[in-house]
Amino acid sequence: MTRTDPDAFLDMAQAAIDALPDMFRDSALQVILQIEELPDDALLHEMQIDDPLELTGLYSGIPMTEKSLSHPSPYPDTVTLFRQPILAEWRDRGDVSLADLVAHVTVHEFAHHFGWSDDDIATIDRWWE
Repeated sequence: MTRTDPDAFLDMAQAAIDALPDMFRDSALQVILQIEELPDDALLHEMQIDDPLELTGLYSGIPMTEKSLSHPSPYPDTVTLFRQPILAEWRDRGDVSLADLVAHVTVHEFAHHFGWSDDDIATIDRWWE
């Protein structure tokens, strides 16, 4: 049986980070990784999302390509995975393991940390085909 508790999510996400190439993994280890049940109402409103199950993850911070030593970020970079939306997608899809889905969302959010836009990610990400 697949574990779906928050600690299991954290373990699956950390395994995805550990599998990154060295040059990415070292930077990724500087980012706070957290698991939340659902995005809060303020975030959903800010992102103009009506259904909380539509947001599986979020990168908060300044992408590496925009960082400046003269203007340091006041807050640490953070990747948040939203457990309930990921579980809902996993159940709906039925064709992927939970570990693979968590890894996919994790890598997608860390790609934003490395400076990739959603359009950049879409050019190489064949996950949704």
